[in-house]
Amino acid sequence: MSHIRSVELRKWERRERRAMHVRQSVYGTPERPRLSVYRSHRHFHAQLIDDTQGRTLAAASTLQKDLREQLKNGGDKKAAAAVGVKLAQAALAKGVKKVVFDRNFYRFHGRVRAFAEAAAKGGLDFLHNPRKKNKAPKVKKAEKPAEGKPPKAQKPAGQPQEKKEKKE
Repeated sequence: MSHIRSVELRKWERRERRAMHVRQSVYGTPERPRLSVYRSHRHFHAQLIDDTQGRTLAAASTLQKDLREQLKNGGDKKAAAAVGVKLAQAALAKGVKKVVFDRNFYRFHGRVRAFAEAAAKGGLDFLHNPRKKNKAPKVKKAEKPAEGKPPKAQKPAGQPQEKKEKKE
């Protein structure tokens, strides 16, 4: 019996460690609040948080009366997408357009991804990786020939290549 308890504790410790790994780089400000998500088997919750003041600016959940009436099941992708649209509407009503996404210990996959895509379509501008600050991807430079060596001559594409004969 004690083995089950220790396994459960390790599971929650790993979850907490993963969540803190994400939270080290994600911080909510009044201009760009943190969009935090939580999912259970039956419901999906999201809220916008200003970490400087420690206040929740807007929240949405499958437990809200209007969403609960629309949805058959609160724990699927459709429900997460509905919460994303609802939160985007609430955020735009408060004047918030830019957010930084805190996925907690969840992978950006399934319900979390459906929520994020729906919120983005609803008008929220996401910053996925705060360390990179949404920089444009680096473009590889054209390869320069090494100094002192002439560039290799290439044969035209239309001519067949000559085969080297083996010496016996």
